[in-house]
Amino acid sequence: MSVDHKTTPSSSMPDAMVILFFIMVLAAIASHLVPAGSFQLLEPAPVAEGAAKLKGKLDPNSFSFAENSQSGVPLFAEGGGIGFFNYAFEGLVSGNKWGSAVGVVMFILLTGGAFGILMKTGAIHNGILALIARTRDLQFLFIPILFLLFSLGGAVFGMGEEAIAFCIILLPLMLALGYDAITTVLVTYVATQIGFATSWMNPFNVAIAQGIAEIPLFSGQELRMGMWAVFTLFGLVFTMRYAARIKANPTLSLSYESDLRQRDQQSSQVVTQYQTLDSVILLAFFAGLGWIIWGVTTREYYIPEIASQFFTIGVVIGAIAVLGRRMSVNDVADGFKQGAAELLPAAMIVGMAKGMLLLLGGGDPETPSVLNTLLYYSAQSLQDLPTYLSAWLMLIVQSVINFFVSSGSGQAALTMPLIAPLSDLIGLSRQTAVLAFQLGDGLTNCIIPTSAALIGCLGAVRLDWTIWLRFVWRLQLYLFGLASLFMLLAVAIQYQ
Repeated sequence: MSVDHKTTPSSSMPDAMVILFFIMVLAAIASHLVPAGSFQLLEPAPVAEGAAKLKGKLDPNSFSFAENSQSGVPLFAEGGGIGFFNYAFEGLVSGNKWGSAVGVVMFILLTGGAFGILMKTGAIHNGILALIARTRDLQFLFIPILFLLFSLGGAVFGMGEEAIAFCIILLPLMLALGYDAITTVLVTYVATQIGFATSWMNPFNVAIAQGIAEIPLFSGQELRMGMWAVFTLFGLVFTMRYAARIKANPTLSLSYESDLRQRDQQSSQVVTQYQTLDSVILLAFFAGLGWIIWGVTTREYYIPEIASQFFTIGVVIGAIAVLGRRMSVNDVADGFKQGAAELLPAAMIVGMAKGMLLLLGGGDPETPSVLNTLLYYSAQSLQDLPTYLSAWLMLIVQSVINFFVSSGSGQAALTMPLIAPLSDLIGLSRQTAVLAFQLGDGLTNCIIPTSAALIGCLGAVRLDWTIWLRFVWRLQLYLFGLASLFMLLAVAIQYQ
């Protein structure tokens, strides 16, 4: 009876793709009601070494409306144009191999395929059972250590999409320990975004924003380090309390049914005795992870390299399993296809979500778009308000913009040239403006359906975005409340 009670609400909620479709309808309507505008670019914007390179610095006083700004998008476009019914295809093929959408889509599929091979070997399942048997007295440390490490990963090198792979790895362990898929996303992806949003040294958001705002790179570290500690501690306590409640009563989980299916798949693994071949497979896997971490931290590897590294790991593990006579060559191929197929819905949502940005005209400040117009007037509306209210509204504006431009470097390039000089006019420090960008950009990544990394992580643990929304909205309010307090503190201490 309790199961029926839990399935009724989720079954009545629309699918994430349905929600996304109606968001597209609103975007298309906005393209007809809001005139499109554009900016001009000045000299190349300064960026930190290793950060994404920007085309140039936006001139905040150069905004102008396009001549045919009220045309809007048609229902259907020919010749590769952008129309309402084109958004799915155009979104999926937009961008390049370095980012959203096509790069991230391929990253998700290749990573899912590689892990499909790994999971089919049974080594993860056998290793988890052996680990639990040998560390029964230390299991209480798993969540704190993992949360701290992932938060540091987000703070130090902007870990985001990489969390998708770890969601796949850690889900079986979390389920075996009595937790759920939601706990897995909290410990991995949410922890990375808390670190990302409160970082003192991230080259992909802090350094770019400070460079555009023309303040010393990585300045103001003291407040940010304290902020990272506060947010990380809060996120950890929230996660541990939730995890303890789910472990005591698993039926309270919104992901209870999908977790049951995952547990059934784990228990149906044929090989249950840990063997030498399992050790060889897992050593190869962790060596591959070490290769990825080395590449990200020392060679600036990004989506193309990381996706190719995971594919390599899958091929190597498949070869080991074939040579060890645990799998046939066809089994390896089936594992790859099954792993990719399970993440296909997440990959499609990532691409379709990019279609919303295309319907609004795109995120290029030089190309006339509805988004540029909305950003310009949002910035102008802050001029005549009290400083505390202006700072808080800066946080809100950056949070809303992140729904449309979920790339940290892209959002910095689009918003900071407007917000930084505006902060001078209203009596706020530029460091405070950077803080508003940083918190608004990072924290909302935990909830927006346009975040490729979030959708990828949810797909990895077989969790629908609408179910995640029912859980995470409360945490999002708590994080926003904390962010608001730090914005007010920054104004009070005249943060420099």
